[in-house]
Amino acid sequence: MSHIVTIQTQVRDPEAISHACQRLQLPAPEFATVTLFTTTSTGWAVQLPAWTYPVVCDVEQGQLNYDNYGGRWGEQQYLDQFLQAYAVERAKLEARKQGYSAIEQSLADGSIKVTVHVGA
Repeated sequence: MSHIVTIQTQVRDPEAISHACQRLQLPAPEFATVTLFTTTSTGWAVQLPAWTYPVVCDVEQGQLNYDNYGGRWGEQQYLDQFLQAYAVERAKLEARKQGYSAIEQSLADGSIKVTVHVGA
């Protein structure tokens, strides 16, 4: 039986953050307090391509803190790619923790289908 699931992502898993960075060939995330123009933020800092400031993943709150100055300091597409990679990696990690296997398939529209196989 097949089920379609839509996931609203909250970024709460440092392991999945790390896997998403590896997947996208980004530098490894670092837990740090970083400056985002005039403010600071503490969490797992992820440096996206051509972004002036890193994205900071606050895993306690499940939110991202960043300043891309409306796209002038970083293109939204890179953040979207990171969130997609995080969601895929988080789903696969959780499936494996439950003893299931997970297979992913890239679709023509740029989305990724993750199929979780339950049982033998």
